[in-house]
Amino acid sequence: MPGIGTLVNVAAIIIAGIVGCLCGNKVPERVQDTLMSANAVSVLFLGISGTLAKMLVIEDGELATQGTLMLILSLAIGSVAGELLNLEDKMEAFGEWLKKKSGNAKDPRFVDAFVTSSLTVCVGAMAIVGAIEDGVYANPIILFSKAILDFVIILVMSASMGKGCAFSAIPVAILQGSITIISFFLKGEMSDAVMYNLSYVGSALIFCVGINLLFGKKIRVGNLLPALIVGGVWALF
Repeated sequence: MPGIGTLVNVAAIIIAGIVGCLCGNKVPERVQDTLMSANAVSVLFLGISGTLAKMLVIEDGELATQGTLMLILSLAIGSVAGELLNLEDKMEAFGEWLKKKSGNAKDPRFVDAFVTSSLTVCVGAMAIVGAIEDGVYANPIILFSKAILDFVIILVMSASMGKGCAFSAIPVAILQGSITIISFFLKGEMSDAVMYNLSYVGSALIFCVGINLLFGKKIRVGNLLPALIVGGVWALF
């Protein structure tokens, strides 16, 4: 049944968030900091490996690159569009609304935890490609695998950052559910080239999330999200 992959993924995030928060209070701050750093490094390498897997090819026995122009222009055009739409501030505003409505108004880290964790579990290649696979082929295997990875990621992040991480299940449900529904009705348009570009750009964005986790907020990743659309459209021409 199309959509089952997203349902399992959402459940995994919620459970991980609850368990992480319960355990986080019992974990010393220095251990939480180390866990956060370890998680940041893991996210960095997920982004690097995903990007290089698409970028590097063997041609005539030599290592070469492909799709670099698409990546550069997607990020450039996407960043301009994202800044004009101010997507990251809208995500933070939504986080503030959730913070109040969920009874966490006194939690100073709620919004940061929500935005950072949401970007981590939403913009990756597995989220986009997995949701498309679920919609086009009713194949949830990629999202089932993502659910396992997200469980570990959110468990660690919620232990160190708090309750906001569990609420990343909401944008995951909206994003992946929407992609699954759209791809179900647009099966003929979801070519391998489109999925390739979405995976390529999505992995680059995951790398940016890792940078923010490790070094503090250096990149407004939320405002880079339109790059995914640019990459997908690029494949149609």
